[in-house]
Amino acid sequence: MTRISDRTVLFADLRGSTALYEKLGNAEATSVVTHCVNALAAPVNNNGGHVVKTLGDGLMAVFESAMPAIQASMQMHDLLDGMVSRGSERGASSGLRGLRLQVGLARGEVVEMAGDCFGDAVNVAARLLDHAGDNETLVTVDVLQGLTLDMRSRFRSLDKLALRGRAEAVQVHVMGGRRGANSEMAVTQFGDVGDMQEPDGLRLMWGHQHLVFASAQMPVVLGRSPQAAFCVDDSRVSRSHARVDWHSGSFQLADLSYNGTYVRFNDGEIVSLRRGGCTLHGSGSIGLGGSPSDPASACVSFDVLRFADTQPLPLLPLR
Repeated sequence: MTRISDRTVLFADLRGSTALYEKLGNAEATSVVTHCVNALAAPVNNNGGHVVKTLGDGLMAVFESAMPAIQASMQMHDLLDGMVSRGSERGASSGLRGLRLQVGLARGEVVEMAGDCFGDAVNVAARLLDHAGDNETLVTVDVLQGLTLDMRSRFRSLDKLALRGRAEAVQVHVMGGRRGANSEMAVTQFGDVGDMQEPDGLRLMWGHQHLVFASAQMPVVLGRSPQAAFCVDDSRVSRSHARVDWHSGSFQLADLSYNGTYVRFNDGEIVSLRRGGCTLHGSGSIGLGGSPSDPASACVSFDVLRFADTQPLPLLPLR
């Protein structure tokens, strides 16, 4: 039987599961991943949703409305956080400690047929995972409009993102930033950047490509995909490798890749972002898939611009 209806579609994906097979062996890794995916199905069922299918290291589910889907997403994150924290306990599998969760949600007309679901909302929800960082939930504006005002306030806009295989960009929002990230990272690693004047733009340079982006143009995706706002055509670079957001008055870089992103600041310090993030300041280089110290790496130079610094100082009156 075929049924067409409006649904909120949820895709959840475990990151770090691929490395488990090399680290733990096939049997234990399969057990850990299967246990986690089965556990993530419980919040779906508890919030009135329906698990359409599991996808190896993730799942797809549908909900009649947006609020229960968001509640399920939040409970999934909490559930995995608890499992990861228990990974350090004696007798627990060490593989749990490296797992992270990405969730993407979209809403629209869905065709339900033969136990599966099809439609643009399904494709969009799946593609959002390409742009999600570790422990992030990304939603389309249609999902956001179905939430209470209090819940909407927990999201911030990422503006429009170009999704793989889709001609039209999609308005996307992220829930509260990266869960479990160190909110003081910019201060502890790079000095107290919070007291600086807000930057006016970000210049990115690679090869003959020199582009300047204002805060209003964020987010900017760096990657191999021709649809990326800053395209870096190199075999070590993922299609959507990293994302620069404007948040709390600063440009923040987040790694979205498998090979990692590395930042070398002008003081020579190199910071490794493995599904993590940092605040960009001053100038330096971003290594996509390899360290900037490796000549073979694709390195994007960056400058955080403050146009006031380039203006001539006012003349003082002669005494």
